[in-house]
Amino acid sequence: MDLLQLRYFQAVARYEHISRAAEELRVAQPSLSRTVARLEAELGSPLFDRQGRRIRLNQYGAIFLRHVDRALSELDDGRRAVREARDTGLGRVAVASETLLTVTHLLGSFRAAHPRADVRLFQSNVREMDRQIRAREVDFCAASQPLTGANLESVELLREEVLLAVPPGHRLDGRESVTVAEIADEPFVTTRPGNWQRALLDRLFASEGLTPLLSCEGDEPGASQDMISAGLGIGLIPGMSRQLGTSERVPVAWVRLAAPDCHRVLNLVWNGEAHLSEAALKFREFVTGTPFMSHRLPDPPAS
Repeated sequence: MDLLQLRYFQAVARYEHISRAAEELRVAQPSLSRTVARLEAELGSPLFDRQGRRIRLNQYGAIFLRHVDRALSELDDGRRAVREARDTGLGRVAVASETLLTVTHLLGSFRAAHPRADVRLFQSNVREMDRQIRAREVDFCAASQPLTGANLESVELLREEVLLAVPPGHRLDGRESVTVAEIADEPFVTTRPGNWQRALLDRLFASEGLTPLLSCEGDEPGASQDMISAGLGIGLIPGMSRQLGTSERVPVAWVRLAAPDCHRVLNLVWNGEAHLSEAALKFREFVTGTPFMSHRLPDPPAS
C-alpha cells in the first residue's frame, strides 16, 4: 500500500465516479481502476459497490476513507510545516469565501499589516467550502451559511440586516418596507443555488408558500447591485453595501423587507484539528481582534 493508491482511492471515493476522478488526477481510467482494485485486494475487502458503470462507496470504504483522509491531511500538514520552517516568510493563509467582495478589504488590510504572509483567496459556494475545509485545502472559510461537523470551529464576524434593493424610480422606491407577498410578481436578480443570497430568498418565499420569479442568476453576489441598478430586477443585498456607500457608485433605492430573520450572519470557520501556519494564526488574531467593518481600507484620494 502506497501514498499514490491512497490518493487515488480518496479521489474515487469523493466523486464515486471513475471518469471524474481520473480527470482530476490526470490519469487513464483503466490505470485508476486497476490501482483501486489492487488496494481492495490488499485490504481483503471491496471498498465500493459496483452496479454496471456506477460505483458507490460501501460501509468498508466509508470506514477506510475516514482514516485515509486523516492520514493524508497529516502528511500535507507536515509538508506545509517544513516549508514554513524553511522559508523566511510567515507561511501561507488560504481563505475561501462565497463572494470576494466580502473579504477584499479584510485581506488587503491584513496584507498591509503582514506583507511577508502568502495570502490565497478562493471563491467557493457552501458545498465546495465544506469540502475544502475538511480536505485542508483552505485554512478558513468566510461563510454566510452553516458549515457543521466534528472538529469545525467558528467565530461570528458580522451580523447584519439584509435589505431589498430596487432600481431608482421603481414603484417601490420611497417605501419604508414591503412584505414578501407584495413582491411576489417582481423579477429577482440573485445567485445560483448554493449561495447564501439565493438560500435566503428561497427560504423567505417558501415561508409564504411562494416561489420567487427570477430574472437573473449569477455566480458573483457582488454583481447583483449593478444589475439591479440597471433595471434588470430587484434583489436582496446585505446592509454592508449600504453602509459602505455603494449606492453612490451603483445607485439603488433601499427598502426593508418585513419578514422574520431577514439577515445575514458571517462566520469565520476553521478545522480545529488542522495545522495552522504562523500566517494563519496571525490572520485569525487580526480578524477577530477588531470589529469586521473596521477592516475596510481607506477610500482612495479624490483626483
